[in-house]
Amino acid sequence: MTETGKFTAPSPEDIRSWRPETRAVDAGLAIDPSTGAIAPNLSASVNNALLPGEGAFSADGVEDLADLPYLYARWTNPTVRQLEMRVAALENAEAALCSATGMAAIAGVFFTFLKAGDHLVVSDVCYAGATELAQRILPDYGIEVTPVNMSRLDEVEAAIRPHTRLIHCESPCNPILRLTDLRGVSALARERGIKVSVDSTFATPAATRPLDLGVDLVIHSLTKFMNGHGDALGGAVAGSKADIARIRARAGVYLGATLSAQNAWLILRGVDTLYARMRMISESAAKVAAYLESHPAIERVIYPGLDSHPQKALADSQLDLAGGMIGFRVKKDRQAQAMALATRLKIAHYAFSLGHQRSIVVLLDTEAMMTSTFRLQGAQLEDYRRFAGDGIFRLSIGLESPDDLIADFDQALII
Repeated sequence: MTETGKFTAPSPEDIRSWRPETRAVDAGLAIDPSTGAIAPNLSASVNNALLPGEGAFSADGVEDLADLPYLYARWTNPTVRQLEMRVAALENAEAALCSATGMAAIAGVFFTFLKAGDHLVVSDVCYAGATELAQRILPDYGIEVTPVNMSRLDEVEAAIRPHTRLIHCESPCNPILRLTDLRGVSALARERGIKVSVDSTFATPAATRPLDLGVDLVIHSLTKFMNGHGDALGGAVAGSKADIARIRARAGVYLGATLSAQNAWLILRGVDTLYARMRMISESAAKVAAYLESHPAIERVIYPGLDSHPQKALADSQLDLAGGMIGFRVKKDRQAQAMALATRLKIAHYAFSLGHQRSIVVLLDTEAMMTSTFRLQGAQLEDYRRFAGDGIFRLSIGLESPDDLIADFDQALII
C-alpha cells in the first residue's frame, strides 16, 4: 500500500488482484488528499507548477513522458492519466495512452510502428477511417499495405512479407460483425517478430481482453461503449509500457490529438458502469436478435450470440459476452425499410455512431460502401456480401427495455 496524503492508495498488486468489475470502478482512482472526494477530479489546467530541473522543455530523448511530473496538458494530465490507468487495468496491460478520438489512437499506432519501406497487413473490413487511412494515406508515405480477410489465417500468412511490421485487425469488425481469431493471428505474427494491433471497440474489455490472447496493442474508440453516453469523443491504445511510451513520445506529442480533461472525466464516469451496462446490453441484444431472426421482413441476422453466426464456435471461445451490435438484412426494398425506420421508430434512433445508452440503427448500403470505403473485389467482396448482402442495417442496442425495442421495430418495419 502507498500513502496519498492521509488516504491509503491501492498498489499495482492490489489492482491486479481485483476482479474486472472492481477495476472498472476503482482502478487508477486518486482520492483528493485535501477534500477526500472519491469521484475523479477534473483537472482543467493546461500548466502545472514545477521546480527547476524537475521537467523537460522538449519531449525528445525522454524515455517515458508518463514518468515525468505533470508539466503541460498536451503531454500528460491528471484526469487523463486516471483514465489511462483505468483502461490499462481493464485490458490487463502495463500502460495505456488516451487520445482525442479512436481514429487518433489508430493513427498513433500506424505512425509509430510504420515508416517508409515497411509493410502493413490490415483487415479488408474495418472502421472506415482506419481503412481509408491505411489504404489511401499510408502509401503516400512509402508504406506498403495489403488488405486481407482476417478470418482466414492462411490468407493472413500468405500476405506477410519480410518487411511486414504490423498486422492490424478488428474483432468483431465494423460493420459486418465478422470475427478474427486473435490467438491464431498473434501466433503467426509472433513467429516473425511482427506486432499485432486490434480495434476492440465493439467487444470492449467486458467481452474480450486481446492482450491475453497474444495481441500486442488493443485500441478503443472510447466514444462508443466505453463512454456509453454519446457525449464525449475519445480514444485509447493499451499495451506494454515500452510500446505505449513509444506511441506517447511520437504520436502523443507530435500528432497533437490530446484528449481533453473534460472528456476524460466524462468517459471515466461511463467506464464506472461498463460491466453492468454491457451485460444488460448483451442480454437485450440477444432478445432483439432472436426477434429479428423470426420477423417476416428480415432475410438474415448477424449476431455473435446466435447459433446462426458463421463463426459461432470462435465467438464462444473468444467473447465472454456477445455484445450490443447486431447486423440484419431485409428481404426487399432496403431503402424503403431505411426510410420507414427513420420516420417511424419512436424509441430507437436512425443515426450513425454506436455504443450509446440509446439504441441506434442505420443502413450501410453495400454498393455505397464499396464506392466510398472498402472497394473490395473478387473473393473479398464475395465474403463481405456473405455477411452484408446488398446492404446491412447496423443496430447498436442501448439501455432501453428489449421488449419495448421489439415493439418499436415491430411497428416500424414494413412487411
